[in-house]
Amino acid sequence: MALRLLAALIALGLLHWQPRLANWRNDGGFRRWVAQLNDTSGAGRVVLALLLPLALCMLAAWLLRHSPLPDLLQLLFALAVLLFCFGPHAFEADLEAILAAQDNAGREAAAQALAEDGEHVPWRAVELGEATAYAALRRRFGVLFWFFLLGPVGALLYRLARALGHDEALRLDADARGTAHQLANGLDWVPAQLMVFTLALVGHWDAVVGAWNHWHQQALPNSWLNEGPGFLGAAARADIQIDIEGGEGYAEERSDPLLELRRLRGALLRALLAWLSVVALIVIGGWLG
Repeated sequence: MALRLLAALIALGLLHWQPRLANWRNDGGFRRWVAQLNDTSGAGRVVLALLLPLALCMLAAWLLRHSPLPDLLQLLFALAVLLFCFGPHAFEADLEAILAAQDNAGREAAAQALAEDGEHVPWRAVELGEATAYAALRRRFGVLFWFFLLGPVGALLYRLARALGHDEALRLDADARGTAHQLANGLDWVPAQLMVFTLALVGHWDAVVGAWNHWHQQALPNSWLNEGPGFLGAAARADIQIDIEGGEGYAEERSDPLLELRRLRGALLRALLAWLSVVALIVIGGWLG
């Protein structure tokens, strides 16, 4: 776990210093492998598509553990996998591009980098905040959760499952796409839950937890498996809405998407620090034990 924490800290630091590293996403081999599976369909195709790269990742990790300088080589391997999985472009850089745009039209255009599946992100505080929360889940928190839990193979599983479920360039049959979509949503469920409660701790507890609870009361059983973790979007909307309503007569100013984006970026940074702190405590506890 200590090595994984170190790899995560280095990866996050490198992306802050050089965001273009997240553009390193040469997954041509995976795409060619998926294309070779045209004679299969449904869940079998998804399993086969994931099995080979994950097996190669596990084999590489095993070989590195039994090589000279195992700790250094495992650290470098974990770092490379993390940089790949944090793509296709740096989350923080996308937020900076929005903030740096010269006018609302440019900001709205830059905000589309946060979207997935071709969804449009309007230049309004609530919708922008929801898209930002989902982008943070899929390009940072989800990757980190599975990396800390399962190592490089966990981060790779999360990233490739999302590609299979949401990348239209990977031409899958309808059954395979549906299976991959459910797998990706299933992998999102736990980190999305943790994100909600972390955001509640660093933001507006009553509003966030209330929205999370209301969503679960209204949603059909297991609807998140097909539609995604809507409770995270509901929590993000509630967190922004309560901030706007707290403007005490200055709702127009408080509903400024730029102001809310800056506030949410700070909340997500505090949430990230909270996650890293918990992992650090686990590492320290293991050393003391």
